[in-house]
Amino acid sequence: MNKTTSLLEQALDLPESDRAKIATRLLESLDPKAQADVDAAWAAEIERRCAAVDAGELETHDWNDVRARIEREIFGR
Repeated sequence: MNKTTSLLEQALDLPESDRAKIATRLLESLDPKAQADVDAAWAAEIERRCAAVDAGELETHDWNDVRARIEREIFGR
């Protein structure tokens, strides 16, 4: 078994939250500039949505109502 395979098997045995942290760090290490671009795009989108809500241009919904609707549609609850 090579070092990469051994490391992967060890990582897969970790709890989900730890695997997610590792996956995030690995992806970020591939192209840091691309991550910065993604972060900037999300920040701009958040600003746009907040401005639309403040201007009364978007209809908002209570999270509990949305979650209940999703559960009914997906899980039949």
